[in-house]
Amino acid sequence: MGLIDWTILLSTLLFIVGYGIWKTRGAQNITDYVLGGKEANWATIGLSVMATQASAITFLSTPGQAYHDGMGFVQFYFGLPLAMVVIILVFIPLYDRLKVQTAYEFLENRFNAKTRTLTAILFLIQRGLSAGITIYAPAIILSAVLGWPLKLLVVVIGGLVILYTVSGGTKAVNVTHKQQMFVIMGGMCVAFYMIVSGLPSEVSFSDAMTIADQSGKLEVLDFSFDRNNRYTFWSGITGGFFLALSYFGTDQSQVQRYLSGKSKRESQLGLAFNGIFKIPMQFFILFVGVMVFVFYQFNATPIHFNPAARTALQSSDYRVEYEALGSELKVVQEEKKQLQLDYLEAQKSGLASGLSPLKNELQTLDLTENELRSKAKVLLAKADPDIATNDKDYVFIHFILNNLPRGLIGLLLAVILSAAMSFTASELNALGTITTLDIYQRYAAVSTAPKHYLKMSKLFTFSWGLIAIAIASVASLFENLIQLVNIIGSIFYGNVLGIFLLAFFFKRIKGKAVFYAAILTQILVIAVFYADLMSYLWLNVLGCGLVILIAHFLELFSAKSETA
Repeated sequence: MGLIDWTILLSTLLFIVGYGIWKTRGAQNITDYVLGGKEANWATIGLSVMATQASAITFLSTPGQAYHDGMGFVQFYFGLPLAMVVIILVFIPLYDRLKVQTAYEFLENRFNAKTRTLTAILFLIQRGLSAGITIYAPAIILSAVLGWPLKLLVVVIGGLVILYTVSGGTKAVNVTHKQQMFVIMGGMCVAFYMIVSGLPSEVSFSDAMTIADQSGKLEVLDFSFDRNNRYTFWSGITGGFFLALSYFGTDQSQVQRYLSGKSKRESQLGLAFNGIFKIPMQFFILFVGVMVFVFYQFNATPIHFNPAARTALQSSDYRVEYEALGSELKVVQEEKKQLQLDYLEAQKSGLASGLSPLKNELQTLDLTENELRSKAKVLLAKADPDIATNDKDYVFIHFILNNLPRGLIGLLLAVILSAAMSFTASELNALGTITTLDIYQRYAAVSTAPKHYLKMSKLFTFSWGLIAIAIASVASLFENLIQLVNIIGSIFYGNVLGIFLLAFFFKRIKGKAVFYAAILTQILVIAVFYADLMSYLWLNVLGCGLVILIAHFLELFSAKSETA
Protein backbone atom coordinates (compact mmCIF):
# COMPACT_ATOMS: atom_id res chain seq x y z
CA MET A 1 0.00 0.00 0.00
CA GLY A 2 1.25 3.44 -0.95
CA LEU A 3 0.78 6.83 0.66
CA ILE A 4 -2.32 7.62 -1.38
CA ASP A 5 -3.98 4.36 -0.26
CA TRP A 6 -3.26 5.14 3.39
CA THR A 7 -4.55 8.68 2.94
CA ILE A 8 -7.84 7.53 1.42
CA LEU A 9 -8.30 4.74 3.97
CA LEU A 10 -7.58 6.80 7.08
CA SER A 11 -9.42 9.92 5.93
CA THR A 12 -12.56 7.87 5.13
CA LEU A 13 -12.58 6.11 8.49
CA LEU A 14 -11.76 9.22 10.53
CA PHE A 15 -14.48 11.18 8.74
CA ILE A 16 -17.10 8.52 9.53
CA VAL A 17 -16.09 8.26 13.19
CA GLY A 18 -15.68 12.03 13.66
CA TYR A 19 -18.94 12.85 11.89
CA GLY A 20 -20.83 10.31 13.97
CA ILE A 21 -19.50 11.72 17.24
CA TRP A 22 -20.09 15.36 16.25
CA LYS A 23 -23.54 14.85 14.78
CA THR A 24 -24.95 12.92 17.73
CA ARG A 25 -23.47 14.55 20.79
CA GLY A 26 -25.66 15.48 23.72
CA ALA A 27 -28.09 12.61 24.46
CA GLN A 28 -29.94 13.58 27.65
CA ASN A 29 -31.74 10.38 28.57
CA ILE A 30 -32.01 6.67 27.83
CA THR A 31 -34.81 7.17 25.27
CA ASP A 32 -32.71 9.59 23.22
CA TYR A 33 -29.74 7.24 23.45
CA VAL A 34 -31.60 4.02 22.64
CA LEU A 35 -34.07 5.32 20.05
CA GLY A 36 -32.10 8.30 18.70
CA GLY A 37 -34.81 10.72 19.79
CA LYS A 38 -37.15 9.00 17.26
CA GLU A 39 -35.99 11.36 14.51
CA ALA A 40 -35.07 8.93 11.72
CA ASN A 41 -36.85 9.16 8.35
CA TRP A 42 -37.53 6.20 6.09
CA ALA A 43 -34.37 6.64 4.00
CA THR A 44 -32.15 6.69 7.09
CA ILE A 45 -33.95 3.64 8.48
CA GLY A 46 -33.70 1.73 5.19
CA LEU A 47 -29.98 2.44 4.75
CA SER A 48 -29.28 1.69 8.41
CA VAL A 49 -31.13 -1.63 8.21
CA MET A 50 -29.13 -2.60 5.11
CA ALA A 51 -25.85 -1.43 6.65
CA THR A 52 -26.57 -3.48 9.77
CA GLN A 53 -26.61 -6.58 7.56
CA ALA A 54 -23.70 -5.48 5.36
CA SER A 55 -20.80 -6.50 7.56
CA ALA A 56 -17.23 -6.87 6.35
CA ILE A 57 -18.04 -10.54 6.06
CA THR A 58 -20.53 -9.68 3.30
CA PHE A 59 -17.84 -8.04 1.19
CA LEU A 60 -15.12 -10.57 1.96
CA SER A 61 -16.97 -13.86 2.02
CA THR A 62 -19.76 -13.32 -0.49
CA PRO A 63 -17.50 -12.71 -3.54
CA GLY A 64 -15.38 -15.69 -2.43
CA GLN A 65 -18.53 -17.78 -2.10
CA ALA A 66 -19.53 -16.86 -5.67
CA TYR A 67 -16.00 -17.47 -6.96
CA HIS A 68 -16.16 -21.08 -5.76
CA ASP A 69 -19.86 -21.96 -5.91
CA GLY A 70 -21.53 -19.43 -8.21
CA MET A 71 -24.70 -17.37 -7.77
CA GLY A 72 -26.77 -19.98 -5.93
CA PHE A 73 -26.16 -18.31 -2.55
CA VAL A 74 -28.62 -15.54 -3.55
CA GLN A 75 -31.45 -18.05 -2.94
CA PHE A 76 -30.67 -17.61 0.75
CA TYR A 77 -32.41 -14.20 0.54
CA PHE A 78 -35.55 -15.24 -1.35
CA GLY A 79 -37.65 -15.36 1.80
CA LEU A 80 -36.63 -11.85 2.89
CA PRO A 81 -39.22 -9.77 0.96
CA LEU A 82 -42.02 -11.98 2.29
CA ALA A 83 -40.69 -11.51 5.82
CA MET A 84 -40.68 -7.73 5.31
CA VAL A 85 -44.38 -7.81 4.42
CA VAL A 86 -45.24 -9.70 7.63
CA ILE A 87 -43.13 -7.38 9.81
CA ILE A 88 -44.60 -4.25 8.18
CA LEU A 89 -48.17 -5.46 8.69
CA VAL A 90 -47.88 -7.22 12.08
CA PHE A 91 -44.71 -6.47 14.06
CA ILE A 92 -44.29 -2.72 13.53
CA PRO A 93 -47.93 -1.77 14.32
CA LEU A 94 -47.78 -3.82 17.52
CA TYR A 95 -44.44 -2.37 18.66
CA ASP A 96 -45.69 1.12 17.86
CA ARG A 97 -48.95 0.66 19.76
CA LEU A 98 -47.19 -0.66 22.87
CA LYS A 99 -44.43 2.02 22.74
CA VAL A 100 -41.74 -0.54 23.58
CA GLN A 101 -38.03 0.26 23.57
CA THR A 102 -36.93 -3.35 23.06
CA ALA A 103 -38.54 -6.28 21.29
CA TYR A 104 -38.38 -8.43 24.44
CA GLU A 105 -40.20 -5.86 26.57
CA PHE A 106 -43.34 -6.94 24.72
CA LEU A 107 -42.89 -10.55 25.88
CA GLU A 108 -43.15 -9.64 29.56
CA ASN A 109 -46.44 -7.86 28.90
CA ARG A 110 -47.73 -10.92 27.04
CA PHE A 111 -46.20 -13.78 29.08
CA ASN A 112 -43.96 -13.12 32.08
CA ALA A 113 -40.60 -11.72 33.14
CA LYS A 114 -38.89 -15.13 32.83
CA THR A 115 -39.75 -15.42 29.14
CA ARG A 116 -38.55 -11.87 28.50
CA THR A 117 -35.28 -12.60 30.27
CA LEU A 118 -34.73 -15.92 28.48
CA THR A 119 -35.15 -14.43 25.00
CA ALA A 120 -32.93 -11.50 25.97
CA ILE A 121 -30.21 -13.92 27.11
CA LEU A 122 -30.49 -15.94 23.88
CA PHE A 123 -30.04 -12.69 21.97
CA LEU A 124 -27.02 -11.68 24.05
CA ILE A 125 -25.33 -15.05 23.48
CA GLN A 126 -25.70 -15.23 19.72
CA ARG A 127 -25.18 -11.52 19.02
CA GLY A 128 -22.21 -11.35 21.37
CA LEU A 129 -20.55 -14.14 19.37
CA SER A 130 -21.45 -12.52 16.04
CA ALA A 131 -20.03 -9.16 17.13
CA GLY A 132 -16.67 -10.79 17.76
CA ILE A 133 -16.70 -12.51 14.38
CA THR A 134 -17.48 -9.27 12.54
CA ILE A 135 -14.44 -7.62 14.14
CA TYR A 136 -12.27 -10.64 13.39
CA ALA A 137 -13.15 -10.72 9.66
CA PRO A 138 -11.49 -7.45 8.58
CA ALA A 139 -8.69 -7.96 11.11
CA ILE A 140 -7.49 -11.15 9.45
CA ILE A 141 -7.47 -9.43 6.10
CA LEU A 142 -5.51 -6.40 7.25
CA SER A 143 -3.17 -8.66 9.17
CA ALA A 144 -2.41 -10.54 5.96
CA VAL A 145 -2.09 -7.29 3.99
CA LEU A 146 -0.04 -5.21 6.42
CA GLY A 147 1.79 -7.92 8.29
CA TRP A 148 0.58 -6.43 11.58
CA PRO A 149 -0.29 -8.65 14.57
CA LEU A 150 -3.85 -9.90 14.34
CA LYS A 151 -4.72 -9.08 17.95
CA LEU A 152 -3.49 -5.48 17.55
CA LEU A 153 -5.78 -4.96 14.56
CA VAL A 154 -8.70 -6.50 16.45
CA VAL A 155 -8.20 -3.93 19.23
CA VAL A 156 -7.84 -1.01 16.76
CA ILE A 157 -10.99 -1.90 14.76
CA GLY A 158 -13.03 -2.68 17.87
CA GLY A 159 -11.83 0.51 19.54
CA LEU A 160 -12.95 2.71 16.62
CA VAL A 161 -16.44 1.20 16.71
CA ILE A 162 -16.69 1.51 20.49
CA LEU A 163 -15.66 5.17 20.29
CA TYR A 164 -18.61 6.49 18.32
CA THR A 165 -21.17 3.86 19.37
CA VAL A 166 -20.73 4.57 23.07
CA SER A 167 -20.62 8.29 22.40
CA GLY A 168 -23.77 8.70 20.32
CA GLY A 169 -25.90 5.58 20.77
CA THR A 170 -28.55 4.70 18.17
CA LYS A 171 -28.45 8.09 16.45
CA ALA A 172 -24.69 7.76 15.90
CA VAL A 173 -25.21 4.29 14.42
CA ASN A 174 -27.97 5.54 12.08
CA VAL A 175 -26.01 8.61 10.95
CA THR A 176 -22.76 6.75 10.28
CA HIS A 177 -24.62 3.96 8.49
CA LYS A 178 -25.64 6.37 5.73
CA GLN A 179 -22.04 7.42 5.11
CA GLN A 180 -20.85 3.83 5.26
CA MET A 181 -23.41 2.58 2.74
CA PHE A 182 -22.38 5.22 0.20
CA VAL A 183 -18.72 4.25 0.66
CA ILE A 184 -19.54 0.55 0.44
CA MET A 185 -21.66 0.58 -2.72
CA GLY A 186 -19.45 3.15 -4.44
CA GLY A 187 -16.40 1.01 -3.77
CA MET A 188 -18.05 -2.18 -5.04
CA CYS A 189 -19.12 -0.44 -8.26
CA VAL A 190 -15.54 0.72 -8.80
CA ALA A 191 -14.27 -2.83 -8.16
CA PHE A 192 -16.72 -4.26 -10.69
CA TYR A 193 -15.61 -1.75 -13.33
CA MET A 194 -11.94 -2.59 -12.73
CA ILE A 195 -12.60 -6.33 -12.99
CA VAL A 196 -14.34 -6.00 -16.35
CA SER A 197 -11.69 -3.53 -17.57
CA GLY A 198 -8.95 -6.00 -16.62
CA LEU A 199 -10.20 -8.73 -18.95
CA PRO A 200 -8.22 -9.33 -22.19
CA SER A 201 -9.12 -6.94 -24.99
CA GLU A 202 -10.53 -9.78 -27.08
CA VAL A 203 -12.91 -10.80 -24.28
CA SER A 204 -16.08 -8.68 -24.14
CA PHE A 205 -18.55 -8.51 -21.27
CA SER A 206 -20.81 -10.86 -23.23
CA ASP A 207 -17.88 -13.28 -23.54
CA ALA A 208 -17.33 -13.05 -19.78
CA MET A 209 -20.95 -14.02 -19.23
CA THR A 210 -20.51 -16.98 -21.58
CA ILE A 211 -17.49 -18.21 -19.61
CA ALA A 212 -19.32 -17.81 -16.32
CA ASP A 213 -22.32 -19.68 -17.71
CA GLN A 214 -20.41 -22.64 -19.11
CA SER A 215 -18.57 -22.90 -15.78
CA GLY A 216 -21.89 -23.18 -13.96
CA LYS A 217 -21.38 -19.93 -12.01
CA LEU A 218 -24.60 -18.29 -13.22
CA GLU A 219 -26.91 -21.05 -12.03
CA VAL A 220 -29.18 -19.18 -9.62
CA LEU A 221 -32.15 -21.48 -9.05
CA ASP A 222 -32.04 -24.97 -7.61
CA PHE A 223 -35.46 -26.58 -7.18
CA SER A 224 -34.14 -29.86 -5.76
CA PHE A 225 -35.35 -31.19 -2.39
CA ASP A 226 -31.93 -32.33 -1.20
CA ARG A 227 -31.92 -31.59 2.55
CA ASN A 228 -28.13 -31.51 2.60
CA ASN A 229 -27.97 -28.83 -0.07
CA ARG A 230 -27.70 -25.55 1.83
CA TYR A 231 -28.93 -23.23 -0.88
CA THR A 232 -32.02 -24.18 -2.84
CA PHE A 233 -35.13 -22.27 -3.81
CA TRP A 234 -37.09 -24.13 -1.13
CA SER A 235 -34.58 -23.61 1.69
CA GLY A 236 -34.40 -19.90 0.79
CA ILE A 237 -38.14 -19.35 0.55
CA THR A 238 -38.85 -21.26 3.80
CA GLY A 239 -35.74 -21.35 5.99
CA GLY A 240 -34.66 -17.96 4.66
CA PHE A 241 -38.13 -16.58 5.36
CA PHE A 242 -38.09 -17.76 8.98
CA LEU A 243 -34.53 -16.51 9.47
CA ALA A 244 -35.37 -13.07 8.03
CA LEU A 245 -38.62 -12.88 9.98
CA SER A 246 -36.80 -13.61 13.21
CA TYR A 247 -33.82 -11.39 12.42
CA PHE A 248 -35.76 -8.30 11.35
CA GLY A 249 -38.75 -8.86 13.59
CA THR A 250 -37.18 -9.93 16.90
CA ASP A 251 -33.43 -9.18 16.80
CA GLN A 252 -32.82 -5.94 18.71
CA SER A 253 -29.96 -4.91 16.39
CA GLN A 254 -32.59 -4.56 13.64
CA VAL A 255 -35.66 -3.70 15.69
CA GLN A 256 -33.79 -0.77 17.22
CA ARG A 257 -33.16 0.62 13.73
CA TYR A 258 -36.85 1.02 12.88
CA LEU A 259 -38.05 1.81 16.40
CA SER A 260 -36.04 5.02 15.98
CA GLY A 261 -38.36 6.17 13.16
CA LYS A 262 -40.34 9.42 13.36
CA SER A 263 -43.55 7.48 12.90
CA LYS A 264 -44.94 4.04 12.19
CA ARG A 265 -45.17 4.94 8.48
CA GLU A 266 -41.49 5.97 8.31
CA SER A 267 -40.49 2.66 9.92
CA GLN A 268 -42.65 0.68 7.50
CA LEU A 269 -41.29 2.52 4.46
CA GLY A 270 -37.73 1.94 5.68
CA LEU A 271 -38.27 -1.83 5.87
CA ALA A 272 -40.04 -1.81 2.50
CA PHE A 273 -36.92 -0.13 1.05
CA ASN A 274 -34.83 -2.97 2.48
CA GLY A 275 -37.18 -5.62 1.11
CA ILE A 276 -36.98 -4.15 -2.40
CA PHE A 277 -33.24 -3.52 -2.64
CA LYS A 278 -31.62 -6.22 -0.48
CA ILE A 279 -31.76 -9.04 -3.05
CA PRO A 280 -30.45 -6.85 -5.92
CA MET A 281 -27.59 -5.70 -3.67
CA GLN A 282 -26.63 -9.27 -2.75
CA PHE A 283 -27.01 -10.34 -6.37
CA PHE A 284 -24.58 -7.62 -7.42
CA ILE A 285 -22.02 -8.55 -4.76
CA LEU A 286 -22.20 -12.21 -5.81
CA PHE A 287 -21.90 -11.17 -9.44
CA VAL A 288 -18.72 -9.29 -8.58
CA GLY A 289 -17.36 -12.60 -7.25
CA VAL A 290 -18.35 -14.39 -10.48
CA MET A 291 -16.54 -11.72 -12.50
CA VAL A 292 -13.47 -12.24 -10.32
CA PHE A 293 -13.69 -15.92 -11.30
CA VAL A 294 -13.79 -14.96 -15.00
CA PHE A 295 -10.90 -12.54 -14.49
CA TYR A 296 -8.78 -15.35 -13.06
CA GLN A 297 -9.46 -17.53 -16.05
CA PHE A 298 -7.03 -15.24 -17.88
CA ASN A 299 -4.75 -14.22 -15.00
CA ALA A 300 -2.61 -16.37 -12.73
CA THR A 301 -3.75 -17.18 -9.21
CA PRO A 302 -1.75 -18.58 -6.29
CA ILE A 303 -2.42 -22.15 -5.32
CA HIS A 304 -3.62 -20.81 -1.95
CA PHE A 305 -5.07 -17.31 -1.55
CA ASN A 306 -4.17 -16.81 2.12
CA PRO A 307 -0.73 -15.11 2.19
CA ALA A 308 -0.11 -16.34 5.75
CA ALA A 309 -0.56 -19.91 4.55
CA ARG A 310 1.85 -19.39 1.69
CA THR A 311 4.43 -17.91 4.08
CA ALA A 312 4.07 -20.86 6.44
CA LEU A 313 4.64 -23.37 3.64
CA GLN A 314 7.59 -21.47 2.21
CA SER A 315 9.41 -21.78 5.54
CA SER A 316 8.50 -25.43 6.15
CA ASP A 317 9.90 -28.81 5.14
CA TYR A 318 7.16 -29.00 2.51
CA ARG A 319 8.37 -25.98 0.53
CA VAL A 320 9.71 -27.95 -2.45
CA GLU A 321 6.56 -30.03 -2.73
CA TYR A 322 4.40 -26.90 -2.42
CA GLU A 323 6.35 -25.08 -5.14
CA ALA A 324 6.02 -28.11 -7.42
CA LEU A 325 2.23 -27.98 -7.01
CA GLY A 326 2.33 -24.27 -7.84
CA SER A 327 4.27 -24.96 -11.02
CA GLU A 328 1.75 -27.62 -12.07
CA LEU A 329 -1.06 -25.15 -11.44
CA LYS A 330 0.54 -22.55 -13.72
CA VAL A 331 0.61 -25.09 -16.56
CA VAL A 332 -3.04 -25.98 -15.99
CA GLN A 333 -4.05 -22.31 -15.89
CA GLU A 334 -2.27 -21.57 -19.16
CA GLU A 335 -4.09 -24.49 -20.80
CA LYS A 336 -7.42 -23.25 -19.40
CA LYS A 337 -6.78 -19.73 -20.68
CA GLN A 338 -6.24 -20.98 -24.22
CA LEU A 339 -9.21 -23.34 -24.07
CA GLN A 340 -11.47 -20.52 -22.87
CA LEU A 341 -10.41 -18.42 -25.86
CA ASP A 342 -10.96 -21.41 -28.18
CA TYR A 343 -14.41 -21.96 -26.67
CA LEU A 344 -15.38 -18.33 -27.27
CA GLU A 345 -14.09 -18.48 -30.83
CA ALA A 346 -16.02 -21.71 -31.55
CA GLN A 347 -19.19 -20.19 -30.18
CA LYS A 348 -18.82 -17.01 -32.23
CA SER A 349 -18.14 -19.08 -35.35
CA GLY A 350 -21.29 -21.11 -34.83
CA LEU A 351 -19.38 -24.39 -34.51
CA ALA A 352 -21.74 -26.07 -32.07
CA SER A 353 -20.12 -29.46 -32.62
CA GLY A 354 -16.84 -28.14 -31.26
CA LEU A 355 -18.24 -26.74 -28.04
CA SER A 356 -18.87 -30.01 -26.21
CA PRO A 357 -15.29 -31.38 -26.47
CA LEU A 358 -13.87 -28.03 -25.37
CA LYS A 359 -16.28 -27.88 -22.43
CA ASN A 360 -15.29 -31.41 -21.38
CA GLU A 361 -11.61 -30.45 -21.53
CA LEU A 362 -12.27 -27.38 -19.38
CA GLN A 363 -14.14 -29.49 -16.83
CA THR A 364 -11.23 -31.94 -16.71
CA LEU A 365 -8.78 -29.10 -16.11
CA ASP A 366 -11.07 -27.70 -13.39
CA LEU A 367 -10.94 -31.06 -11.62
CA THR A 368 -7.16 -31.12 -11.95
CA GLU A 369 -6.90 -27.60 -10.53
CA ASN A 370 -9.13 -28.53 -7.58
CA GLU A 371 -7.00 -31.59 -6.88
CA LEU A 372 -3.82 -29.49 -6.85
CA ARG A 373 -5.39 -26.97 -4.46
CA SER A 374 -6.58 -29.82 -2.20
CA LYS A 375 -3.04 -31.23 -2.08
CA ALA A 376 -1.74 -27.78 -1.14
CA LYS A 377 -4.25 -27.63 1.75
CA VAL A 378 -3.02 -31.03 2.98
CA LEU A 379 0.55 -29.72 2.99
CA LEU A 380 -0.57 -26.60 4.83
CA ALA A 381 -2.27 -28.67 7.54
CA LYS A 382 0.98 -30.57 8.01
CA ALA A 383 3.13 -27.42 8.01
CA ASP A 384 1.01 -25.39 10.43
CA PRO A 385 -2.17 -26.94 11.90
CA ASP A 386 -3.16 -23.58 13.42
CA ILE A 387 -3.66 -21.87 10.03
CA ALA A 388 -7.07 -22.51 8.48
CA THR A 389 -6.84 -24.19 5.10
CA ASN A 390 -10.01 -22.64 3.70
CA ASP A 391 -9.21 -19.56 1.66
CA LYS A 392 -12.62 -18.44 0.31
CA ASP A 393 -12.49 -15.25 2.38
CA TYR A 394 -9.17 -14.22 0.81
CA VAL A 395 -10.16 -14.42 -2.87
CA PHE A 396 -11.57 -10.91 -3.22
CA ILE A 397 -8.88 -9.23 -1.14
CA HIS A 398 -6.23 -10.97 -3.26
CA PHE A 399 -7.76 -9.41 -6.35
CA ILE A 400 -7.88 -5.97 -4.69
CA LEU A 401 -4.26 -6.00 -3.57
CA ASN A 402 -2.77 -7.45 -6.72
CA ASN A 403 -4.83 -5.96 -9.53
CA LEU A 404 -6.10 -2.52 -8.53
CA PRO A 405 -4.14 0.73 -8.98
CA ARG A 406 -2.98 2.81 -6.04
CA GLY A 407 -5.77 4.78 -4.46
CA LEU A 408 -8.40 2.20 -5.27
CA ILE A 409 -6.77 -0.27 -2.87
CA GLY A 410 -7.29 2.23 -0.05
CA LEU A 411 -10.89 2.79 -1.18
CA LEU A 412 -11.73 -0.94 -1.20
CA LEU A 413 -10.11 -1.47 2.18
CA ALA A 414 -12.20 1.46 3.42
CA VAL A 415 -15.25 -0.40 2.08
CA ILE A 416 -14.35 -3.50 4.08
CA LEU A 417 -13.67 -1.58 7.29
CA SER A 418 -16.77 0.60 6.88
CA ALA A 419 -18.89 -2.52 6.56
CA ALA A 420 -17.26 -4.03 9.64
CA MET A 421 -17.85 -0.88 11.65
CA SER A 422 -21.50 -0.50 10.56
CA PHE A 423 -22.45 -4.06 11.49
CA THR A 424 -20.52 -4.19 14.74
CA ALA A 425 -21.82 -0.78 15.85
CA SER A 426 -25.42 -1.98 15.44
CA GLU A 427 -24.71 -5.09 17.45
CA LEU A 428 -22.93 -3.28 20.30
CA ASN A 429 -25.72 -0.71 20.38
CA ALA A 430 -28.35 -3.45 20.66
CA LEU A 431 -26.35 -5.52 23.16
CA GLY A 432 -25.96 -2.50 25.44
CA THR A 433 -29.67 -1.67 25.13
CA ILE A 434 -30.86 -5.19 25.97
CA THR A 435 -28.47 -5.51 28.90
CA THR A 436 -29.62 -2.16 30.31
CA LEU A 437 -33.38 -2.37 29.78
CA ASP A 438 -34.15 -6.10 29.82
CA ILE A 439 -31.66 -7.25 32.46
CA TYR A 440 -30.27 -4.40 34.58
CA GLN A 441 -33.36 -2.20 34.79
CA ARG A 442 -35.55 -5.25 35.38
CA TYR A 443 -33.50 -6.90 38.14
CA ALA A 444 -30.61 -4.81 39.44
CA ALA A 445 -31.46 -1.11 39.09
CA VAL A 446 -30.55 1.04 42.08
CA SER A 447 -31.80 4.39 40.76
CA THR A 448 -34.72 5.77 38.79
CA ALA A 449 -32.87 8.84 37.50
CA PRO A 450 -32.86 9.05 33.67
CA LYS A 451 -29.16 10.00 33.70
CA HIS A 452 -28.38 6.79 35.59
CA TYR A 453 -29.76 4.53 32.84
CA LEU A 454 -28.04 6.61 30.16
CA LYS A 455 -24.75 6.13 32.01
CA MET A 456 -25.34 2.38 32.47
CA SER A 457 -26.29 1.92 28.80
CA LYS A 458 -23.00 3.51 27.74
CA LEU A 459 -21.12 1.37 30.26
CA PHE A 460 -22.75 -1.85 29.02
CA THR A 461 -22.16 -0.91 25.38
CA PHE A 462 -18.51 -0.33 26.19
CA SER A 463 -18.33 -3.65 28.07
CA TRP A 464 -19.83 -5.59 25.16
CA GLY A 465 -17.28 -3.91 22.90
CA LEU A 466 -14.52 -5.34 25.08
CA ILE A 467 -16.18 -8.78 25.05
CA ALA A 468 -16.45 -8.67 21.24
CA ILE A 469 -12.75 -7.80 21.03
CA ALA A 470 -11.95 -10.73 23.34
CA ILE A 471 -14.02 -13.14 21.20
CA ALA A 472 -12.37 -11.83 18.02
CA SER A 473 -8.95 -12.36 19.59
CA VAL A 474 -9.54 -16.10 19.95
CA ALA A 475 -11.63 -16.66 16.77
CA SER A 476 -10.46 -18.68 13.79
CA LEU A 477 -11.61 -19.12 10.21
CA PHE A 478 -14.58 -21.36 9.66
CA GLU A 479 -15.52 -22.84 6.30
CA ASN A 480 -16.75 -19.41 5.37
CA LEU A 481 -17.32 -16.48 7.72
CA ILE A 482 -20.67 -15.43 6.26
CA GLN A 483 -21.91 -18.99 6.75
CA LEU A 484 -20.65 -19.01 10.34
CA VAL A 485 -22.65 -15.89 11.24
CA ASN A 486 -25.78 -17.33 9.63
CA ILE A 487 -25.29 -20.68 11.35
CA ILE A 488 -25.04 -19.03 14.78
CA GLY A 489 -28.20 -17.07 14.01
CA SER A 490 -30.08 -20.12 12.76
CA ILE A 491 -29.38 -22.06 15.97
CA PHE A 492 -31.20 -19.43 18.06
CA TYR A 493 -33.49 -17.45 15.75
CA GLY A 494 -36.14 -20.09 15.08
CA ASN A 495 -36.80 -20.58 18.78
CA VAL A 496 -37.08 -16.82 19.44
CA LEU A 497 -39.36 -16.34 16.44
CA GLY A 498 -41.64 -19.13 17.64
CA ILE A 499 -41.96 -17.38 21.02
CA PHE A 500 -43.04 -14.16 19.31
CA LEU A 501 -45.52 -15.97 17.05
CA LEU A 502 -47.01 -17.61 20.14
CA ALA A 503 -47.35 -14.16 21.66
CA PHE A 504 -48.98 -12.71 18.53
CA PHE A 505 -51.36 -15.44 17.41
CA PHE A 506 -51.95 -17.99 20.21
CA LYS A 507 -53.68 -16.07 22.97
CA ARG A 508 -54.51 -19.09 25.14
CA ILE A 509 -50.86 -20.13 25.56
CA LYS A 510 -49.47 -18.86 28.87
CA GLY A 511 -46.00 -17.83 29.96
CA LYS A 512 -45.04 -20.97 31.94
CA ALA A 513 -45.62 -23.27 28.95
CA VAL A 514 -43.71 -20.94 26.61
CA PHE A 515 -40.75 -20.63 28.98
CA TYR A 516 -40.16 -24.37 29.37
CA ALA A 517 -40.93 -25.02 25.69
CA ALA A 518 -38.25 -22.49 24.72
CA ILE A 519 -35.61 -24.15 26.92
CA LEU A 520 -36.41 -27.64 25.61
CA THR A 521 -36.50 -26.41 22.01
CA GLN A 522 -33.10 -24.78 22.28
CA ILE A 523 -31.57 -28.00 23.61
CA LEU A 524 -33.12 -30.02 20.76
CA VAL A 525 -32.03 -27.56 18.02
CA ILE A 526 -28.43 -27.59 19.29
CA ALA A 527 -28.52 -31.41 19.34
CA VAL A 528 -29.84 -31.55 15.75
CA PHE A 529 -27.14 -29.12 14.63
CA TYR A 530 -24.34 -31.15 16.22
CA ALA A 531 -25.74 -34.36 14.76
CA ASP A 532 -25.74 -32.63 11.33
CA LEU A 533 -29.22 -33.90 10.52
CA MET A 534 -30.17 -31.00 8.22
CA SER A 535 -28.90 -27.85 6.50
CA TYR A 536 -28.57 -24.96 8.93
CA LEU A 537 -31.29 -22.86 7.22
CA TRP A 538 -33.86 -25.50 8.14
CA LEU A 539 -32.95 -25.08 11.82
CA ASN A 540 -34.97 -21.84 11.72
CA VAL A 541 -38.07 -23.76 10.64
CA LEU A 542 -37.38 -26.57 13.12
CA GLY A 543 -36.88 -24.22 16.09
CA CYS A 544 -39.97 -22.19 15.30
CA GLY A 545 -42.17 -25.25 14.83
CA LEU A 546 -40.85 -27.09 17.88
CA VAL A 547 -41.41 -24.27 20.37
CA ILE A 548 -44.98 -23.76 19.13
CA LEU A 549 -45.82 -27.49 19.28
CA ILE A 550 -44.15 -28.09 22.66
CA ALA A 551 -45.81 -24.99 24.17
CA HIS A 552 -49.21 -26.24 23.03
CA PHE A 553 -48.52 -29.69 24.50
CA LEU A 554 -47.34 -28.26 27.83
CA GLU A 555 -50.32 -25.89 28.01
CA LEU A 556 -52.69 -28.79 27.29
CA PHE A 557 -50.96 -30.94 29.90
CA SER A 558 -51.13 -28.11 32.44
CA ALA A 559 -54.83 -27.56 31.76
CA LYS A 560 -55.59 -31.26 32.22
CA SER A 561 -53.61 -31.34 35.48
CA GLU A 562 -55.54 -28.37 36.82
CA THR A 563 -58.83 -30.00 35.81
CA ALA A 564 -57.87 -33.26 37.52
